[in-house]
Amino acid sequence: MRFIPCRLLSALLFPVIFYTGSLSQPLVVTVKPDQTFQTIHSFGASDCWSAQFIGQNYPLAKREQIADWLFSTDTDKAGNPTGIGLSLWRFNIGAGSTEQGDSSGIRSPWRRSECFLKPDGSYDWTKQAGQQWFVEAAHRRQVPYLLGFTNSPPVQFTANGKAYASGTLGDYNFNRQRLGDYARFLASVAQHFAQKGMPMHYLSPFNEPQWDWGIKKGQRMATQEGTPATNADMAELTRALSRELTTRKLATRLTLGEAGQLNYLSQGNTNRSKEGQDDVIAAFFNPGSPTRIDNLPNVERLVSGHSYFTTSPTEKLRSIRETLAGKLQQTGVAFWQSEYCVLGDNDGEIDGNGRDLGMTTALYVAKVIHTDLTIANATSWQWWLALSASNYKDGLIYVESNGKMGENAQNQQDGNILASKTLWVLGNYARFVRPGMVRVGVQTAASSTDAPLISAYRSADKKQLVVVVVNPGEARPIQLDGAGSKTKQVEMYETTDTTDLRKRTVARDQLTVTAKSVTTLIIRL
Repeated sequence: MRFIPCRLLSALLFPVIFYTGSLSQPLVVTVKPDQTFQTIHSFGASDCWSAQFIGQNYPLAKREQIADWLFSTDTDKAGNPTGIGLSLWRFNIGAGSTEQGDSSGIRSPWRRSECFLKPDGSYDWTKQAGQQWFVEAAHRRQVPYLLGFTNSPPVQFTANGKAYASGTLGDYNFNRQRLGDYARFLASVAQHFAQKGMPMHYLSPFNEPQWDWGIKKGQRMATQEGTPATNADMAELTRALSRELTTRKLATRLTLGEAGQLNYLSQGNTNRSKEGQDDVIAAFFNPGSPTRIDNLPNVERLVSGHSYFTTSPTEKLRSIRETLAGKLQQTGVAFWQSEYCVLGDNDGEIDGNGRDLGMTTALYVAKVIHTDLTIANATSWQWWLALSASNYKDGLIYVESNGKMGENAQNQQDGNILASKTLWVLGNYARFVRPGMVRVGVQTAASSTDAPLISAYRSADKKQLVVVVVNPGEARPIQLDGAGSKTKQVEMYETTDTTDLRKRTVARDQLTVTAKSVTTLIIRL
């Protein structure tokens, strides 16, 4: 991996581009394939929580259609992609709140999860059947990577016997006398999938440890499985889990972080300093740190975090990622953006409430993806809910029964399936920017608020360039200069209000990106 100073990265490669000319004057984009940055690992999404119902109860034809939308790299007769080709699938390893029913203290069955581990210590591998169906569907479609993540330890290992925590920051809901048992449980899950021929390449044993995960004020029940943890808590379990994976000779790698906000990864002296829940990069990777874990044989030299609450306004979007990039460069650590959806009010720019299947949300998400890749140098970018029934901007694909949204009993059994533009815009990256590609330099004009956001990627064999253009404004002609200049025809894959990764082949000197669109250009070298 090559790191560059944040000033240079921002000046050259955060292309918020200003276009002043008429439509007859193209925006000049110069791609520099020899100016290289991070190597892309993957694009992903998670099975929480709807997959447990949809993967088990919905008609097979609908399940296969969903799996094609998420995982397929095939094309139709016209060359249009039939899916977005995710390269990583996130499997939620449940804690057992489903088996507890309403006594779990978690309000909605949609936010509870089954557990493979039974109270007597034996395993029931038929549990999480709907989720396992999607793992198998991803495997059939050759998705390269599977990651298992937890929100809570199994309820028999928690301090309060529940899958939600006390509501006190830093109070890890875990019975430390069961440390070895928990490590063996996670290793057994990884081993189970390996024995099925679908190896769990990664384990991420903590999720947003900076939040309290208790019952909120004025509420009687919790919203989902979850527990806070400190950096020391995470290091302790990681060491035990590393020993267990090594003993079993499992190839599964450990990815740590999943911070609730990106600033907790790179900054100290935040509102989580007192509990020892911030400055995660230093805690895990500095040689003198008491919570150092990068010297363990199974730990990936990367840190993961979530882009929530850091995407608006634009100055905040950029500055937090510039700080993160600087810390990553300093320590030589990679970064995965491992969970995002539109959450909260985002300083008035866009509200997470209200389902939106159209381009408004998709373009906002594309801006976040672009910024995480070009400023924070994310090597993996992962969405939150692949499947949602809610009236919220949290899904790639939505389900509704008889036109009714919501986490209700009807939507558990069957419903219409609706692909959002956010799904297809993620596909403008995931389907074409494949594992092993390298992000390369792009030079353009000056900036304005509605100018195209442009990033470029070179294939590992150096035979192909992929250019992704996020255009929130009017239609723009594009003049591609630099590499591949001898290529006279360019493949375009457009996502707009009326198209989903529609393929067109266009003369290089006649390129135009549609208004309010995301377009992927393929250039043969």
